[in-house]
Amino acid sequence: MMARLASGLVVNALLRRVNAAGGSAMVLAKGEAEAGAILVLALERGGDPRFFERGIGPDGLPALVRSGPAEMADEASVSSYWQRRRSRDPDLWVIELDIAGAERFAAETMFAG
Repeated sequence: MMARLASGLVVNALLRRVNAAGGSAMVLAKGEAEAGAILVLALERGGDPRFFERGIGPDGLPALVRSGPAEMADEASVSSYWQRRRSRDPDLWVIELDIAGAERFAAETMFAG
């Protein structure tokens, strides 16, 4: 079993990669630096919000999996979802990535090694 990088390190790397590629990345809620879960809000040009987080894929291996509601009517429902999650898990990181291929950037960074 391979050791996982500290959450704070993963978040910093992801923010740098997305910003360097011309996208926008920001921390919406800072979680526990060593082992906090990371919830990614992926956008493309400010629209089409989707949430992803570490999980187990269909092959039984660690993967980035979709989470949250399938459809989000407006910005308030997006904020409401991650704030509810954060109220139950104060160690949770919530990061917003606004770039084409946000899911790819997150997966490549979170599972690098």
